[in-house]
Amino acid sequence: MKIRLGVVVVATALLALTGCGGGETKSSDSGPGDTEVATGGRLFKTADAETAKLGSDAEPGVFPRTVKHALGETKLEKKPERIVVLDSGELDDVLALGITPVGMATTAGQSGVPSYLADKAQGIKTVGGISELNLEAIAALKPDLILGSKLRANDLYDKLSAIAPTVFSIRPGFPWKENFLLVGDAVGEETKATQLLNDYQKRADEVKAKVDGSPTISLVRFRPGEIRLYGNLSFIGVILKDVGLPRPKIQDVQDLAVEVSQENIGKADGDWIFYSSYGKPDTTAENTVVNGNLWKALPAVKAGHVARVDDEVWFLGLGPLGAQGVLSDLEKLLGPKG
Repeated sequence: MKIRLGVVVVATALLALTGCGGGETKSSDSGPGDTEVATGGRLFKTADAETAKLGSDAEPGVFPRTVKHALGETKLEKKPERIVVLDSGELDDVLALGITPVGMATTAGQSGVPSYLADKAQGIKTVGGISELNLEAIAALKPDLILGSKLRANDLYDKLSAIAPTVFSIRPGFPWKENFLLVGDAVGEETKATQLLNDYQKRADEVKAKVDGSPTISLVRFRPGEIRLYGNLSFIGVILKDVGLPRPKIQDVQDLAVEVSQENIGKADGDWIFYSSYGKPDTTAENTVVNGNLWKALPAVKAGHVARVDDEVWFLGLGPLGAQGVLSDLEKLLGPKG
């Protein structure tokens, strides 16, 4: 397989799914390595050495090609024109590459296209939810490529492959840059994908230069039945690392998130707190917590260093367009005022 982007340096860390006492639990995908990819005088980091091994055996833009992915190898005879995406990350990825898919799956937190993508995604048919795919609806769209992940739809891979060539990443989330490169390989847009990631890292560097000092950033996400403090193995955790913004100790972990109770919300403190709800706030503990005395007693809240952010961008974006949206938010919130 070709090496996409010049020099690749991999430092692999052994990670484990661990629990934590005191009313906290940790949730995690399997652990990543740390890969740095240099190209064209730019440098951007990727999060997962395992996922970084996936991709095409062809020269940029050349078909037919065989794409190595999480569940094997898929041959594509020609450049795909009718693509179905099975999660918000793949939707973001193809739209970033200038491709409008014919079909998409939605999440429980969405009623359709994520709001930040609405102007780029018109007329896309829905094919069920990410955990309740409608195979008949997918087949009716006559796709020539289906993009998804092993984590989301492993059990349906054979049925999806019978409909159209199917390419799966290992998991959504923190390896969003590797996943984007895999999508670029599948659609023959490797060069554009690389450039977009270089543009992203340049923008991340610009945002960092505008931030006064190195404030610790706390990420709080309210979900039905749970409260999560997001760690490094998350989409937003990777972005904060790329900007060079530190995390509170409890969140500076190689896990997706640490779960806390309402009574332990004091553990969410940092120099700045950004929070959101997955779905409607009245289905989570958000309103109860942010109107409660424990939350109001947090130093960051007292200092006015707290902001509600768009969940669809910060936690469901999972691609370069969402990442650019997060960077714009960080600049507005942490950059010079006035």
